[in-house]
Amino acid sequence: MNSYSYFIRLETVLRSRQDINLEIFEITPTPVAIDFKSEVYFYDGSHLSIFERIKQVGKRDIIRIRYKFHYQDVDGNLIFRYDNAPHHPHLATFPDHKHIRNDIIETESPDLNDVLAEIDSLIYTDQ
Repeated sequence: MNSYSYFIRLETVLRSRQDINLEIFEITPTPVAIDFKSEVYFYDGSHLSIFERIKQVGKRDIIRIRYKFHYQDVDGNLIFRYDNAPHHPHLATFPDHKHIRNDIIETESPDLNDVLAEIDSLIYTDQ
């Protein structure tokens, strides 16, 4: 998948959701990569901040250099954050990890669909 197709997929996933308010959807080319930023608000006031830095490799392949999926409640309290900031080298999945409130756990790099499914399981459990 090339970078254009990748960003079209992200946009399609986000804009197809009728239960969210998409505040920001930005794609910014840089000299070495392409940055993607989005701010998503859910019906309960919770908020997902997304950042990805993608690099095109050849005509058909991309690599995700950096990412962050930061999900917080309406009061700004962290619920979870996936990222690959290289500050937990003791983890087997380094640099990939997940913050759950005050804990840090090993995890593989998630896809946007995985993150949205996890949020859905949290906010729609009582309905």
